[in-house]
Amino acid sequence: MNAPPPISWLLAWVVAVVVEPTRRLSRWLIDRTPNPVHLTILWIGLGLARLGLIDRKRAEKTTELAWPRVLTGIARMSKNAVDVAMVGVAVGTSAVAGVGFASPFWGLAFSLGGGVAGGTIALVSQRYGAEAYEELGRAVRSSVFLAVVTTIPLSVTFWFYAEPLVSILTSNEAALAEGATYLQVVGLGIPFAALNLVGSRVLVGCDDAYTAMLVRGGGAVANIVLNVIFIFGFGWGVAGAALGTVLANVAVTTMFTLGLVWGRFPGMGEFPVQLAPFGSYTDPAMVRDIVEIGTPVMLRNLVWTTFQFPMLGILDMFGENTVAGWVIARRIWGVMNAPGWGFGLASSSLVGQQLGQNNEREAEAYGRDIIRFAVATYLVSAIIVAVSAEQLVLLFAQDATSPEIPIARDLVYAACFAIIFQAVSGAAAGPLDASGDTRIPFVSQFIGQYGASIPFAYLGAAGLSVSSTTVPVVGVTTPEIAIPALGLWGLYLAFVSETAIPAAINYWRFRTNKWIRISEAYRPDAGDDPADGATPVDETTASPQHKDDDD
Repeated sequence: MNAPPPISWLLAWVVAVVVEPTRRLSRWLIDRTPNPVHLTILWIGLGLARLGLIDRKRAEKTTELAWPRVLTGIARMSKNAVDVAMVGVAVGTSAVAGVGFASPFWGLAFSLGGGVAGGTIALVSQRYGAEAYEELGRAVRSSVFLAVVTTIPLSVTFWFYAEPLVSILTSNEAALAEGATYLQVVGLGIPFAALNLVGSRVLVGCDDAYTAMLVRGGGAVANIVLNVIFIFGFGWGVAGAALGTVLANVAVTTMFTLGLVWGRFPGMGEFPVQLAPFGSYTDPAMVRDIVEIGTPVMLRNLVWTTFQFPMLGILDMFGENTVAGWVIARRIWGVMNAPGWGFGLASSSLVGQQLGQNNEREAEAYGRDIIRFAVATYLVSAIIVAVSAEQLVLLFAQDATSPEIPIARDLVYAACFAIIFQAVSGAAAGPLDASGDTRIPFVSQFIGQYGASIPFAYLGAAGLSVSSTTVPVVGVTTPEIAIPALGLWGLYLAFVSETAIPAAINYWRFRTNKWIRISEAYRPDAGDDPADGATPVDETTASPQHKDDDD
């Protein structure tokens, strides 16, 4: 691999040459062309409203807040898919498997950062709804502190112990070498990835998903551009893919920081709040609330992240081609799951704001309507992907005869069925997260993945054989159990059970309305005056990002 240029040169080049022009171009296109994502979601919502399934005004409000996050999800998940596609085309199957083995470790950034961000959006949305701006500023600064101190140790660990960690999952030498290289480099971006989650949740909690979309979506596009240069231009392979991810995350963190401190960012207009950078970053009450609300969210995220470790170990029993096929299907699944980015956070924000105003009936109505809205939108996504599954998986391989292609295609079909349950699970978790009732989604995710998905995957790889045993004292003999290996059917069932069980549990919890009572412990004291914590942007000068720009 050629020696890289100085890191300072790369950072300056990313911001000046890639990120800023990309952001300006994205804003120009969004302002001047019809937005298919916005229109599609709005049409689905209005169609449901016409059928009497949801309220029209709530559909329009949800669309305003959800579509930028959906577009951000599509951009970022497409970026992840393009990462794997580029590596697969440039390097081959071993590199795809290597990135797959390294991905769960990188996912720890989103587990820890997502836990902090889960506490952030609950506190920010309620304080924004109650106009308690001083408390809002303290909540954000405390979130920044927690995001940094929880993720820096991971970066250090991955830099020094990348190869031993990846070797836990595979003994394939080629995949191990590629995975260790990717993990060592991409680990440098973990603190920035966590801070980006916090910054995004601050804006969404303040009713501004549009600006968050511009910042993170622009970073995703810049990441793709950098990957093209590093992978194909410089020939850096998986190291180039990892470096592109790191630099893009640094650039996004910079934009969030400057925008929230200045109250605006050049070319984006006003931010919904302006935060004072100086003040307490360790407010005991705020830190305690963020930890209390965010810990179950973090554990829920960790369930998903740590779930990948035994799953990849089981997949390694199938062989390298199945690992690659699973990684490809998971990347496509991530794009299909993009609506969850919007509906989950829209639900958390809108429900949280209504709870902050003590309007419990409207909070419940928003939660119910968004669940129905999400299911209809996911159904459209699943149909589109199922029809084009064969063509999609071909984009990830060096040629059409690659052995992982049929495996990935069939796994994508299973994912299209399972994604409908994901719509229910994610949307039902939104009101629970907004209220602080975050333990149930964690438990449901744990049961779905460890209690069902992992066992099904193992049955697919090895089956089950239990010999007969005589129980002492009672003298009862248990029958012999012999389940032959299910093959890929075990993986199909793993996909479905992973989402169906959390969907059932989360929806049941939502229907009980216990989350409304739990939210009373986290609601702010309304009427706080703006002080050094945060100030609202003057609405007469703010960019109408949720009105004119959406039309």
